[in-house]
Amino acid sequence: MSAEVAEVRTFLDGGVGRIVLNRPRALNSLTHGMITTVRTTLDGWAADDRVRAVVLTGAGERGLCAGADIRAMHDDAKAGGAGTRAFFRDEYRLNALIARYPKPYVAVMDGITMGGGVGLSAHGAVRIVTERSTVAMPETRIGLVPDVGGSRLLARAPGELGIHLGLTSAAMGPGDALLCGFADHYVPSTRLPALLDALARDTAAAADDVAAHLVADVVTAHAEPAPPAELAGQRAWIDACYAADTVEEIVERLLNSGVPEAKEAAELVLGNSPTAVKATLAALRRARTLPSLEAVLDQEYRVSCAALDGHDLVEGIRAQVVDKDRDPRWQPATLAGVTAVDVARFLAPREGDELGLA
Repeated sequence: MSAEVAEVRTFLDGGVGRIVLNRPRALNSLTHGMITTVRTTLDGWAADDRVRAVVLTGAGERGLCAGADIRAMHDDAKAGGAGTRAFFRDEYRLNALIARYPKPYVAVMDGITMGGGVGLSAHGAVRIVTERSTVAMPETRIGLVPDVGGSRLLARAPGELGIHLGLTSAAMGPGDALLCGFADHYVPSTRLPALLDALARDTAAAADDVAAHLVADVVTAHAEPAPPAELAGQRAWIDACYAADTVEEIVERLLNSGVPEAKEAAELVLGNSPTAVKATLAALRRARTLPSLEAVLDQEYRVSCAALDGHDLVEGIRAQVVDKDRDPRWQPATLAGVTAVDVARFLAPREGDELGLA
């Protein structure tokens, strides 16, 4: 069996096509081969009458997927980044396919679901979180900008919650994931085996035209009310502070709000890549004006390729994953050092670096 096949298990279970990300020791982090396997599988199942629905899960109990294999990204970026550009291109095209998939696509976001894991799950038709779910777009922590369609999800979150999450790289529990539009249903992890069995059994004899309704009914039958959304009670200071025009003004409002959680948020923003933070604010606000996921993915591809050309992505991954000293040396080191020209470079069209989905 090839390494590519071993990293993703695909099989039929009743009327369900099962996709299992299978790198549990690496929190199912994504390689290019995994992206290719999932894409090829979905393309084949779209026309397979045996498959009435698709279910995505992750091997192990720690999470669905912690995102891309950023150690491999670090090494490739140091060598010029051609492999990472190809990875992004295929990954974002897969995200678009998932959002438009012709059959019910059920993503079980149990445990850690971050970055690329969000891209494989949160654009699906049915998105499930459990009490173990930790959902995040933590890109600014490593010098990148939210991608995989995550900037569209963040931009469409209530009020300024998405700006808060994008700039701080903060994680969401299940209640917050539902509040912010990253998930649809809360199912306790102990009920997942019964849910998967029911989906396999009940879809086996279902006609195509009723499969979506059947899947929705099965999931609803196993779901429960979610735990409270922690961010719901913090909307007042979040909306007031993050409505400011610039990151500098946002940080100033956070520090002067008198709210302990706001001060903690300011410290998170100030600890992340200043360039990535400013580019994220611009990208999220522009994403609010874009008409479709495809248009957002096109923007994200330009932004991600620009990040590959900069200093902070390699340095951020070094600090977090390679050397693990948690002491990134950002360039520029402060928000004041990042100019409007620097930010514009992330959003500008790039010859040879256009995805062309929209």
